[in-house]
Amino acid sequence: MAQAATAKKVVIVPIKTMDIVEGIQSIQKKKVAAYCRVSTDSEEQKESYTNQVNHYTQYIQNNLEWEMADIYADEGITGTNTKNRTHFNRMIQDARNGKLDLILVKSISRFARNTLDLLKYVRELKSLGVAVFFERENINTLDTTGEVLLTILSSLAQDESRNISENSRWGILRGFQNGKVFCNTTRFLGYDKDEHGELVINEKEAEIVRRIYEEYLDGKSYQAIARGLIRDHIKTVTGGDTWWDSSITLILTNEKYYGALLQQKTVTVDFLTHKRIRNKGQEQQYLIEDNHEPIVSKEIFDAVQKEKERRAKLKGSVMGESKRYSSKYALSSKVYCGCCGAIFKRRTWNSNNPSKKVVWQCKTYVNEGKAACDAKSVDEQVLHSAFVRLFNRMYENKERFMKTLKANIVSVLSSKVGREPLLEIEGQMQQLKSDLKELVNLKLRNQIDESVYAEETNRLSSELNELRQQMLILEEEEDQKEKIKERVDEIIQVLSSRQDILEQFVDNLFNALVEKITILSPAHFVFTLKSGMSIDEILD
Repeated sequence: MAQAATAKKVVIVPIKTMDIVEGIQSIQKKKVAAYCRVSTDSEEQKESYTNQVNHYTQYIQNNLEWEMADIYADEGITGTNTKNRTHFNRMIQDARNGKLDLILVKSISRFARNTLDLLKYVRELKSLGVAVFFERENINTLDTTGEVLLTILSSLAQDESRNISENSRWGILRGFQNGKVFCNTTRFLGYDKDEHGELVINEKEAEIVRRIYEEYLDGKSYQAIARGLIRDHIKTVTGGDTWWDSSITLILTNEKYYGALLQQKTVTVDFLTHKRIRNKGQEQQYLIEDNHEPIVSKEIFDAVQKEKERRAKLKGSVMGESKRYSSKYALSSKVYCGCCGAIFKRRTWNSNNPSKKVVWQCKTYVNEGKAACDAKSVDEQVLHSAFVRLFNRMYENKERFMKTLKANIVSVLSSKVGREPLLEIEGQMQQLKSDLKELVNLKLRNQIDESVYAEETNRLSSELNELRQQMLILEEEEDQKEKIKERVDEIIQVLSSRQDILEQFVDNLFNALVEKITILSPAHFVFTLKSGMSIDEILD
C-alpha cells in the first residue's frame, strides 16, 4: 500500500554574512572598521556619504563574529592625496596601534585615487596583519587576489614614482659631475666635518687607521689586527670595545683615507621602497680625487689593495680572507662519505701523548654508530699524500690536462644560450605588464566587467609568473656556466705558473683546485675539481 504523502518541511538557512568577503577567515570578535569618503560638497554626494556610514555601521553590527572598531569618514575632501584626510590618517594610526583587524571600503577609488598612496598604505596594513576589503572589486588584500593586485599596482606605481625620483636624481648627478660631494661622517673613523661641511682629520682616530694599514702590510690578518685593537682597549668609531674583521676590511678598502671620494656606491633598485644595493656597474660612478686631506698616501692604499689581491689568489678564492691559511683546516667542509653522503669531521686521537694522530671520520658514523654507516676513518696524512700524487700527475701531464680543460671551456661556451631568449622573455613580460596596467586603469575607471577583470588578471598574472620562472632558470644556467669557465681558467693559471712538482701538501693549491673529496674507502678517493671534473686516486 502506497504511503501517504507528507507535507514538505522547508527550513530557511540564514545567510552567512562572511561569505561575501572571500578569503577572510572567521575569527572570534575581529576588530572591524569601515572607511567612507565622498569627493564633493553636493547634496547628492553628502547623501551618499551618510548612506555609506549607515550601511557599514549596520553591516558590522549584524555580524556576530565582528566587533565594531570605528567608522572613519572624510567628507568633501579629494582622494588624490592622503595628507589632508584627517580620519583616514587616524585610521592608519589606529591600525599601527593594533586596534584594527579588518577595514571595509566600498571601492579602491574611495580609499585612494593616487596609486602610490594606495600601494603604500595597503602594503603597510598588510605588514601589520590588517586586511583591507574592497567591496566593489571583491578584493581582500591578505589573500591571493590581493597579491595579484599589489603586483599590478607595483608596476603602475613605479612609473608614477620614477618621474619624481628621476627629477631629484638628475640634480644629484649634476652635483656629482660638478664635484659636489655627499659624505656622511657619522660612522666614519678618522674624520670629522668642520663648520663648512668639509672633511678634517681627527688625529686621534687617524692614528688607529694608520696602524691598521701598517699592520696589514706587515702581514697580519684582519682577525689578528682586530684582536690587537681589542687587546689594547682601543675604542671603535661608535665607542664600542669589539672590533670585527669586517670592520677592518672596510677601513682597508675605503678610498676616503687617501683623500678621494667615490660617489654613487649604491643605487636605488625600487622606486617605491627606495631599496638600495651596492653599485656593481649598474650605474655610473664618480671618483673625486684630492677632495680632502689624506690619512694614508695613495701609494700605501694601492699597496694594501695589491696585498689583498695577492692573498686572495694565494688561497684560490675571490672571497679574500674568508678561508683559513693553515693546512690543518684545509680539508674542512670538503671531505664527504662515499657510503652515506655525510661530511667527514676532523678528529684527534690520543691528543695528550706523543702518539697523537689526526683522522677524518664520517659524521654519521661518529653521531649514530656503525649501524648507520660503516665508513672507515682516514688518516689526514693519507689525504694529503693523495692530493700530492694527484697534483703531480696533473703537473707532469699538464699540457694534455690543460688541453682537456680548454676543450671543456669551449664546450661550455658553445652551449651558452646567449641573450636572445632572455631578451625575448623580457619583451613578453613587458607586454604582459602593460596589459595588466591597462586592466587596472579600466578597473579604477569602472570601465570593465567584474568577471572579465578577475579572469584576465588571473590569466595575465599566471603567464607573467611562468615567464619569471623561465627567466630565473635561464639566468641560473648562464651563471653556472660562467662559474665553471672561471674555475677552469683558475686551474689552468695555477698549473701554468707552477715551476715544479709538489713534495708536500700545500693548502693554497688544494683550495684553488679541489671542490671536494669523496671517500670510497681508506685507499680510494675521488677528487672533484672546481671545473667539475672528477679524478680517482687509488693508493697502493
